[in-house]
Order: sequence, then C-alpha cells, then structure tokens
Amino acid sequence: MANLYEQTQREIDPLDLRFSEKELAARVTHLTDFIATQVDAAGVDGALIALSGGIDSTATAHLAVEALGADAVHGILLPKEVNEDANMSDAEQVARELGITYDVLEIDGIVDKILDTYDAESDDNSEGRWEGRHVGNTSARVRMTLNYLVANYENKLVLGTGNRAELGTGYVTKFGDGGVDCNPLGNLYKQQVRQVAAHLGVDESLVQKTPTGGMVDYDTDEEEFGVDYDTLDAILALHVDGGVPASATARFTGTSVDDVEHIVEMHEQSEHKRTPPSAPEPL
Repeated sequence: MANLYEQTQREIDPLDLRFSEKELAARVTHLTDFIATQVDAAGVDGALIALSGGIDSTATAHLAVEALGADAVHGILLPKEVNEDANMSDAEQVARELGITYDVLEIDGIVDKILDTYDAESDDNSEGRWEGRHVGNTSARVRMTLNYLVANYENKLVLGTGNRAELGTGYVTKFGDGGVDCNPLGNLYKQQVRQVAAHLGVDESLVQKTPTGGMVDYDTDEEEFGVDYDTLDAILALHVDGGVPASATARFTGTSVDDVEHIVEMHEQSEHKRTPPSAPEPL
C-alpha cells in the first residue's frame, strides 16, 4: 500500500480522502460492475469515452476495459487549437496501451462555423465579441454531438469522465461534457480518482499530471477554482458534503472563509447542471 500512496501523491494536504486497501478494491469492483450494468441495461455493444490525456478520462477508460474488455470500448479524441500536443499524445498513448480503437476528430472548423453562422445574422460584429466561455461552452457541445454521433454509429454508451469535485462545483458544460449517459467517477473526489488510476496501473506521470480544462486558454483547472484540487476536495468533503462550519473548514484547510464561500457559491449556482430540466408540478 505504501508504494501506491507514494505514486498517488507523496503528501495529501490538507485532508487525506484516499481509500484503505480493502475499500479501494471494493470501490474498483463497484465501479466496474456499475459500467457493465449500465451497458447491459441499455442493450448496447459497449462504451465510448472521450479521451483528453487527463487523469479522469484515463481512469474511466481503464475501468471500462476492466469491466467490458478492450474490444467493447472505443475512444474518441476531439482536439482544438487550445489543447496542448502533449495532452493529445497522452490520450493516444492511453488508447494504444489499452488496445482500444479510437478516432481523432478536429473540432476547430466546426466551432468556427457555428460562431460565424451567428455572426452573419447579428448586428454586432465587433472584434473579440466572443468571450472565452462562449467559445469554451460551444466547443464542449460540439464534442458532445460528435460523441453521440460516433456512439450511435458504434451502438455504444457514452461514459462521462466528471468527478465529484468538478460536478460539485459545476465545472462542466451543460449539454456539453455534462451530456453523457452516466458518470462512473461522479462520486469520487479528485485524489480518489488518482488513487483508483494508480491501482489500475496508470503511469505515475499521468496520475500526477496537472489538470487542464482544454476548452479555453486557462493554464490549469485550479486557476479557475482559486484553490488547488486537494483543497477543493477538502472543502467539499468537510463543508458542502459534511456540514462542518465554514470558519472551521477554513481553519483546517488553511484558506479563508471567503474561499470556502466561493466554493459553496459555485456549488449552489450549478445545481441546475446536476438535475434534469425542471417542469411545473401537475395540477
């Protein structure tokens, strides 16, 4: 167990949320059973996963192969100009190592065409009118459309790659990367995803890799959160999920009450991303 802990991260600060060895084995079995059950219930031939070269999609791909076998898993890489070549190289390496088939579909031209189509009908053609969120969300929805195009053609289920930290703060695009059939990692904090990945044999360089959103030109996910992932995990586990007061959470995590309240605000304002579209109660 010591080697796994060292690979996952030499020191977890401020709160270690990793599983014991027994818990980890049970959790991996639970996740692979979940994937197999979802695929069987849908009556499809397997699963499709969008591979980004990051730890979440890598862990999901490994779980899917464990659950279904490599022949039943298909990867799809959907790069755009903002993505680093190294990430796409890592994504292809994951697919090759797992022995799964995969496609590479560039999306910049599609995204540009969508933006240009609206420009042609709009009176506002000012330079720089499209903010990062417009381009990023449109990119995510293009990826979702292509995911389902290929999944439908291959008769496969679309597996999401969102974890508890991302879903809990709304760090997904509605009907974009949030548009999936199921989220195997949805109840795992980020450090737990790393631990599961290490357990499944993912290389340490990917386990330790700094996450990036890959939608707009931000350096890292953590730049958008305002705190690092370990701190985000701790705030969610203690305050949002656990009910520990904000002041105590701030003291324990070495942050400020403002930091904690910022995460709470992200959680509350993104509730609509975690629930089906609402409808009025029947009369």
